[in-house]
Amino acid sequence: MENPQRGLPAPPPLGAAALPPGTYGGQVVLVTGGGTGLGKAVAAEFARLGADLLIAGRRREQLEAAREELAAVPGAGRVAAAVCDIRDPERVAEVFDAAQAAIGLPDVLVNNAAANFPSPAEDLSPNAWRAVVDITLTGTWFMTREFGRRHLAAGTPGSIVNIGASYAWTGGPGFAHSAAAKAGVKNLVETLAVEWGPYGIQINGLVPGLIPHADMTADIRGGLERAAPGAKDARQPALRVGAPRELGWAATFLASPYARFVTGHTLVVDGANWQRRAVVSPEVVPVREQLGRGPFAAGPGEPHPAAPPGGSAPAPARRAGEPSGGR
Repeated sequence: MENPQRGLPAPPPLGAAALPPGTYGGQVVLVTGGGTGLGKAVAAEFARLGADLLIAGRRREQLEAAREELAAVPGAGRVAAAVCDIRDPERVAEVFDAAQAAIGLPDVLVNNAAANFPSPAEDLSPNAWRAVVDITLTGTWFMTREFGRRHLAAGTPGSIVNIGASYAWTGGPGFAHSAAAKAGVKNLVETLAVEWGPYGIQINGLVPGLIPHADMTADIRGGLERAAPGAKDARQPALRVGAPRELGWAATFLASPYARFVTGHTLVVDGANWQRRAVVSPEVVPVREQLGRGPFAAGPGEPHPAAPPGGSAPAPARRAGEPSGGR
């Protein structure tokens, strides 16, 4: 008997568009973290629909390679790139100034840039926490604020898409820093939709599920392999993982004229994986064990919970490193 469990059908091929050709003709779309990974995939779908693009990121070589690749997408308008650390509000303003002078005030902002790495919460150093929160939440706010202020001053409409994460709702064991930041990003969507709606500015969230791509960081890729070596599809209700273009199609819809009455909403593109529940709850495996870490030990100068009075604490555990930045 044929197995009826086939999962969700595959998407249309790369090169298909979700909206009519030219939907974004004459419009400027700014994508942060647009030089690699899902940001580049999202930018490509806007380009396919005729948008002029500005991709921003921290690494000039990656941006230039992506700029050439995106300029070759059929239907693409002008494509520019800008080096920008979104944690720096002065540099953010400079990027908007340059964009406005070269190709125009962005009509659409896609806040994709983020930082992330897995770690038990107790291993996170203050610098590691700040690095992730400052890029993912504060940087997103700086970009959003600059976009909003310029459109408010000009009296023009605009659209913002914030890339989020499902653990903004559920909590993110192993990713406390990122989960807290993404919860803030989701709240910005809901808050600013009300504040800025009267001025014609809409803002929505977009949450990707498991969508593998060539630019995934080694630690994230390694964690996926530990959790599901060679069996990722079987762990998704859709019985497949997502394709980067599927996220791009969703982004182009949310920012398009066809979604003008959709604002303050977060759309999840993950094949229902974040809603998955087992009939019988699986055994709890502590995050430290899932990440292959040994027992917790405090670093130098920190009190160790297991140290006896007058005694010495065990050797410190390896502390979480700095994030690579971006997806």
